[in-house]
Amino acid sequence: MPLILEACKKDAESSSSSSGSTGNSSSQSCTVTPTETAGPYPTHDPATLEGADIRMDRTGVLCNIKITVKNTNADCANLAGAIVDVWHCDKDGNYSEYGSVSSLHFLRGRQTTDANGQVSFTSIFPGWYNGRTTHIHVHIYNKAGTTLLITQIAFPEGSVSAVATVNGSDGVAYGYTKGMSGYTYNAQDGIFADDKTGSEIAVVTGAISTGYTVDHVIRVAA
Repeated sequence: MPLILEACKKDAESSSSSSGSTGNSSSQSCTVTPTETAGPYPTHDPATLEGADIRMDRTGVLCNIKITVKNTNADCANLAGAIVDVWHCDKDGNYSEYGSVSSLHFLRGRQTTDANGQVSFTSIFPGWYNGRTTHIHVHIYNKAGTTLLITQIAFPEGSVSAVATVNGSDGVAYGYTKGMSGYTYNAQDGIFADDKTGSEIAVVTGAISTGYTVDHVIRVAA
């Protein structure tokens, strides 16, 4: 599979541990999460990909993606009934539905938020590719299918972060062989470099042996 290259933007390198990290949280002010590009590889027909486990045939370190959607028009109350699409590259930096893997749909999924405004996806820890830091794409719609926000999720960085661990020697056994040489950090990333609030950085907890949880709050005006 060819390495997918995407147009490159945010925040200085953040330090974290493999068992926990800081990032986006409920303490952030009640403002809409920054809008970002969907990138050149959005999901063609996300309505056909409803479900919680988006791994399909992809292997790698287990990653649970937990997203809470809040409504800034209701004092950031949790937003139930919002449609949430996610997609990201595999451990080698490749996206499904394009190029030589156009018939595959791995690492793409859709769910509707519950009463707590939450959705959860079972996936693998995203890899990286030239010009971009580790990230997840998110597209949120209202119940009628109207777009509320397109954004991206960034990851904490640092020598003991999940990003460094997965792409270090411990990650080789799981198929992550690229290492960190040539890696684009958040501060140099074309998407995230302008976000001074840190509102796009997720909270990442867990360990490589048991898997990581990416916990993120996204605020929309619904």
